Amino acid sequence: MYSSRGGGETSVARMGPVISVENLTKSYGDTQRIHGITFDVRRGEILGFLGTNGAGKTTTIEILEGYRTRNGGRVSVLGVDPTHATRAWRNRIGLVLQECELDPVYTVRETISIFARYFSSPTDVEATIESVGLTGKAHDRVGMLSGGQKRRLDVGVGLVGDPEILFLDEPTTGLDPLARREMWTLIERLRDAGKTVFLTTHYMDEAQHLADRIIILRAGEIAVQGTADELSASLGYHTEVTFDPYEGVDLRRLSSVVGKAVTVKESSVRFETDDVQDDLGLLLKWARNEHVVLVNLQAIRPSLDDVFVRLAGEAETQMNEVKS
Repeated sequence: MYSSRGGGETSVARMGPVISVENLTKSYGDTQRIHGITFDVRRGEILGFLGTNGAGKTTTIEILEGYRTRNGGRVSVLGVDPTHATRAWRNRIGLVLQECELDPVYTVRETISIFARYFSSPTDVEATIESVGLTGKAHDRVGMLSGGQKRRLDVGVGLVGDPEILFLDEPTTGLDPLARREMWTLIERLRDAGKTVFLTTHYMDEAQHLADRIIILRAGEIAVQGTADELSASLGYHTEVTFDPYEGVDLRRLSSVVGKAVTVKESSVRFETDDVQDDLGLLLKWARNEHVVLVNLQAIRPSLDDVFVRLAGEAETQMNEVKS
């Protein structure tokens, strides 16, 4: 359903990164927005590119897309410096902006057909419509589509040129939960077809679910990068085990059972652990022997949202310190 210009079974290692950024800097007047960031994006992966407000995320993306010049550093996208982008290079990337104002009077098929003319080797119009799940809406006018269907059409427009890299900016903003899940499935299918997806989103659960790797910008610098699990671990997060208090709960006794400090907080008994399986085993064995029922027992893993909130808080603290 999706073709791939990237060489099918050619290994990522042999092909090298499709995006390479080294010591990138960007200033606006006396204000430096990007402070020498360095990262790579591999072929066939979904990279989640996140950032706190004013972190320089949009500036970086526009440089990668060839719409903004940089002050320093090296940037290569598909082996080309975007500053010297050619039409042939632009044929190899697809863009899905956060807000796409497509003409409401055209049908889905007409819209895809119009955009297909801008590319030297577009995909088949019918296949593109099918790939984004709009075959049954091909004759419907854009203005009559639901929000989720319009967003699918936006992606179809970005795909009709058969890009090797698709820049997806906030693809699920404003969608209901079902439409969001459908969009996630579509994005995963793009990766499975060998496309590289450069994803920006404000939804941490979306990045955690979709992204193979994540980069979080803060104040123009890369604060952390890696998988969602790696980011959580790098900040020292632990899994939290919680359950409802029961009559006669003895925190000191429970602490000795699991070998961790057990507390009551927000109406829950809780403790943190780096070894969930062993510590839960100890707790459950003890509860069974003591005939204690652990109501609402949960093992809550740290989320990307926790990481992001902490980074945002640190950024705000740093800004306040500079102002003072």
